[in-house]
Amino acid sequence: MAKATARHLLVSDEQTCLDLKKQIQEGADFGEIAKQHSSCPSGQRGGDLGQFGPGDMVPEFDTVVFNEAIGEVHGPVKTQFGYHLLEITSRED
Repeated sequence: MAKATARHLLVSDEQTCLDLKKQIQEGADFGEIAKQHSSCPSGQRGGDLGQFGPGDMVPEFDTVVFNEAIGEVHGPVKTQFGYHLLEITSRED
């Protein structure tokens, strides 16, 4: 079964999410941005979600985490919780 590790940050609006993505793309540290801005408890761990498999997270996460490039920042990804940036740190198929 596929497994992945990822980190994310969660904010309430798309514009904030886009602004934070731009900061990360310009060199800001994802973990530090997550600690400062994420409303998810994982933000205190730099957004680290640990290892998980398909179906362990919301479907919108699975679509990104199990299909998109590793090591890039993806998003905004909208879920019922708000807007996320996702960075896939590893994946085993």
